[in-house]
Amino acid sequence: MKVVAAYMLAILGGNASPSADDVKKILGSVGAEADDNKIELLLSQLKGKDITDLVASGKEKLASVPSGGSAAVAAPAAGTDAAAPGPVEEKKEEKVEEEEEDDEFISNIFDEE
Repeated sequence: MKVVAAYMLAILGGNASPSADDVKKILGSVGAEADDNKIELLLSQLKGKDITDLVASGKEKLASVPSGGSAAVAAPAAGTDAAAPGPVEEKKEEKVEEEEEDDEFISNIFDEE
């Protein structure tokens, strides 16, 4: 994943065809080790392909993948006002948990797979 991210950063930086050295330089700038085999594999698979088309194709494929959605909250029975605060508190806890997961994901972007 980090090799792909470094490759995409090179493209976003204006390099239309990043080399292995370009990818290594980007990875080195953040203190990540560069795996030559993974870099060469990526470059060989992307050789001669338009990255814009690949990203568009990937987005189409991801659109068909179920994303898990959120859980439905049951409506409280008539006359039971005490049940109303319960779901609100649960919702806040879920949001905090999602933020923690996002933080963990971001901190692990450059970890080895």
